[in-house]
Amino acid sequence: MTDQTYVLTLTCPDRAGIVHAVTGLLVEQHGNIVESQQFGDLAEDRFFMRVKFAVEGDVTVASLRAAFTPVAERWGMAWELWAATAPYRTLILVSKFSHCLNDLLFRWSSGSLQIDVAGVVSNHPDCETLVRSYGVPYHHVPVTPETKADAEAKMLSLVDTLDVDLVVLARYMQVLTDETCRALSGKAINIHHSFLPSFKGARPYHQAFDRGVKLVGATAHYVTGDLDEGPIIEQDVMRVDHGYDAAALAAAGRDVESQVLSRAVRWHAESRVLLNGHKTVVFR
Repeated sequence: MTDQTYVLTLTCPDRAGIVHAVTGLLVEQHGNIVESQQFGDLAEDRFFMRVKFAVEGDVTVASLRAAFTPVAERWGMAWELWAATAPYRTLILVSKFSHCLNDLLFRWSSGSLQIDVAGVVSNHPDCETLVRSYGVPYHHVPVTPETKADAEAKMLSLVDTLDVDLVVLARYMQVLTDETCRALSGKAINIHHSFLPSFKGARPYHQAFDRGVKLVGATAHYVTGDLDEGPIIEQDVMRVDHGYDAAALAAAGRDVESQVLSRAVRWHAESRVLLNGHKTVVFR
């Protein structure tokens, strides 16, 4: 007999007895809690919980889900239960800038991200050599105003055929349509610099240099139809000064973007991020 470890996440209306109901069920299943985090949002009257637990013996995800379903229905829970080490099948989208892509591929290949990269989709051929060096399929799908709908349909088809759990926009410089955003709701993560909305469009770091900014940063968030305004997962900044020229600012920004995106992907893949309306609860 060996211990098998699982993660349960849930959200429901906040009321007394939720923790007792969850832990009681785990006791019945001979589960041993190894990590537990919870949060009650008083403003929204919502309760959030993440429990990592070990069960000894012949237990499966399916049997645990079947046992937990009556509890979830009784308390009105939205919930998920997965094997703790199950990797998220991931599709990465990229354009020409490869820093976030390279960081994700390295962390995945070295075993520090709980994902399984199923492929990379790009509207340019620039990153193909990098991607294939990791043994990952590269799908070049050009995008023009005339072909945008077909390109997104092909990407969504890959999501289905490759059994993808997570889509990561690693500096994919295309605006997804509302229909695609809805299809990927809660399972697509984007990264962008934190100069928005002050410095929009091309060459934002050069614009920031011209204004003498003292901070560069990045935001990772879930993709929604509201451009760059989805629920935020992670943000970070670093201080800069007058000694940074535009190129140094851009290099610092690339570092922050890569780190912020990798943290967001890690937390999502470890079931640490729960949606709370237009916000998130992140159990780090």
